[in-house]
Amino acid sequence: MSIKTFRGLIADEEKQTIRLGSNDGLTGYRIFKFQLMPHNPGTEHTENVVKLFTLDPGDSTPDNMVNFNDPSLLGVAYYQDNSDKAYAADLDVVFDNTKFNQDIYITHVATSGTEAINYYIELEQFDLSLDEATVATLKDMRGRE
Repeated sequence: MSIKTFRGLIADEEKQTIRLGSNDGLTGYRIFKFQLMPHNPGTEHTENVVKLFTLDPGDSTPDNMVNFNDPSLLGVAYYQDNSDKAYAADLDVVFDNTKFNQDIYITHVATSGTEAINYYIELEQFDLSLDEATVATLKDMRGRE
């Protein structure tokens, strides 16, 4: 098993692309770890929703709505923190075990505050058979499972 890591800072209402596509599509990925870390910890009340998708959300503004019926949703993380030390920070992360072989997209919305947030993603990388690559590519093209 090989792990590929991605990390970055994403602003409020921003979308970023994580480039994964290969020429032959025979390299597959699956989310192994997904974490968030505030840009400026402990300084303000913040609530953040960060989502991972297999399909480009296009020009739509990122939102905080979580719909597990959306087949393009790979994972979501909800982070909340308060500048008052009496309240502990909390992180909830849910991600799918789906195999994919194309670029993925990450969006962020700060539902309280406007701070950017750091993300850290580990993807398990593995070889796909020709059949698996075809299925993964078709799923991405169709936008459903």
